[in-house]
Amino acid sequence: MQTDPSQSLYYQIQGEGFPLLLLHGFTGSSHNWQHILPDLSRHHRVLVPDLIGHGRSPVPADYRRYSMEQAVDDLLALLDAQGIERFDLLGYSMGGRVALHLALAAPERVRLLVLESASPGIDDPAEREARRASDNALAERIEREGIEWFSDFWANQPLFASQRSLPAELQQQIRQQRLSQRPQGLANSLRGMGAGQQRSLWPELARLDMPVLLIAGMLDAKYVTISQRMASVLPHAKLRIVPGAGHTVHMEQAALYCQIVNAFFAAHERL
Repeated sequence: MQTDPSQSLYYQIQGEGFPLLLLHGFTGSSHNWQHILPDLSRHHRVLVPDLIGHGRSPVPADYRRYSMEQAVDDLLALLDAQGIERFDLLGYSMGGRVALHLALAAPERVRLLVLESASPGIDDPAEREARRASDNALAERIEREGIEWFSDFWANQPLFASQRSLPAELQQQIRQQRLSQRPQGLANSLRGMGAGQQRSLWPELARLDMPVLLIAGMLDAKYVTISQRMASVLPHAKLRIVPGAGHTVHMEQAALYCQIVNAFFAAHERL
């Protein structure tokens, strides 16, 4: 558990083998992967950072520090500081959007790409602008009303309805993770790298020539549709729809998730 001096991202490292970079979602941190790290680190040296504004990483006051381009620079600096040239990459939700930007910025460094409940962005300009306005309004409300209000608000989003079937202890862990965040970090994350802020990557997906595994929960209709569309565009994509799971597949069906991901890695281990 360390802080990298080059960009001050908090990170953890576990396991030995080919490097694997794990990227959490909005309101998350490296803590969200702890329950599956033993499985993912069997044959990988797993690098798990807290993205800017989240967990134990810094919370800059300037929202421009939270752009996707800055996030990519942060991660490349961290990888370089660790002496990691080529790596596997796995991103969930917001972390999946960051992973796509990273893979497009440095495709020669990414051996395998796994995207869980991820999107290349909003391709309709009017819809993207409406989402940007919505994200900015939510950011202001987070700063005004605080993290406890936001935690309850976010937990009640339809996207996370399937989490209500999780064991009470796990639901409480997820709530505590959200409560541990800092309002300014989440607000600026929405302003700088929210879905309405990022450019659409749909026109660029065909450039990703590495094998890609797309994972979506069967109960998450929106991201099933997005993942199916992505699979039709990416040159070397495999799509897995996981039964009994919504948006957060790695939480809701952890054992099956690890089985799917590790099988994908094993099938391409000679690359």
